[in-house]
Amino acid sequence: MAEITAATVKDLRERSGAGMMDCKKALSETNGDMEAAVDWLRSKGLAAAAKKSSRTAAEGLVGLAVAGTKGAAVEVNSETDFVAKNDQFQAFVKTVSGLALQTGDDVEALRSASYPGGGTVGDALTANIATIGENQALRRVRVLTVSNGAVVPYVHNQVAPGMGKIGVLVALESDAGIDVLEPLGKQIAMHIAASFPQALHADHLDADTIDRERAIAREKAAESGKPENIIEKMVEGAVAKFKKEAALLSQLFVMDNKTPVQDVVAKAAKDAGTAIVLKDYVRFQLGEGIERETSDFAAEVAAAAGVKA
Repeated sequence: MAEITAATVKDLRERSGAGMMDCKKALSETNGDMEAAVDWLRSKGLAAAAKKSSRTAAEGLVGLAVAGTKGAAVEVNSETDFVAKNDQFQAFVKTVSGLALQTGDDVEALRSASYPGGGTVGDALTANIATIGENQALRRVRVLTVSNGAVVPYVHNQVAPGMGKIGVLVALESDAGIDVLEPLGKQIAMHIAASFPQALHADHLDADTIDRERAIAREKAAESGKPENIIEKMVEGAVAKFKKEAALLSQLFVMDNKTPVQDVVAKAAKDAGTAIVLKDYVRFQLGEGIERETSDFAAEVAAAAGVKA
């Protein structure tokens, strides 16, 4: 049995919104496995859905760059939020975002690209680490392109122009003018920033994620005591609901909370008198999926003093 500490219970409580004792029991039932404990709580109806549970666990900046019908998003991490306000760090993020428009989605290709003033992007990053005095990392990059239309950027919690905590790109394929595509793209991007879709279409959702949702739904339905055929319908209904809420095109638009995003795009196309296709999107949230090392300061102090916390 893995040791279940107060810090672990606190972490699970923050992630799930469940009570302290429920979190402790969940960790006991799952041998301290955090992800399994979240699923256990959800199966018992004790935790909120996981669609917005991604933790921002690293500092730094997400940078966006757009040129013509192409847009790039990059994430550069640092140890502290203080560095994100550093002019040298911001200049690096801005430059790298622009370079990504030429190098594409490959992080290693971007790291090897020539950096203005000499050397490579990797060399410039190493120099930043040396001069700023804090570890930094070029974590990921994504580039969107349309043959005709626009790639529209949006930064939430903007720290500097084109840089912030959440960066979104929306690719709209269309003959419509920028006066139509830019405001539509920005509204959709704001929706994406708030709603955290997991895929463009329901058919694009990760199979393992669907299996996980089905298993959780089955465990919850089984506790109802209903016949197996009813349980199966309950499970499929829950999975269908999850798909609808997780896929961008079927999500309800945050601006009115009643119109599916695909209908918002269709109406804009009708008003513009030409087809508009929401081709793709990118949503980078700073630090999502990175676990921050934590410590129990009170426990460390107590240990140093030779007493129990």
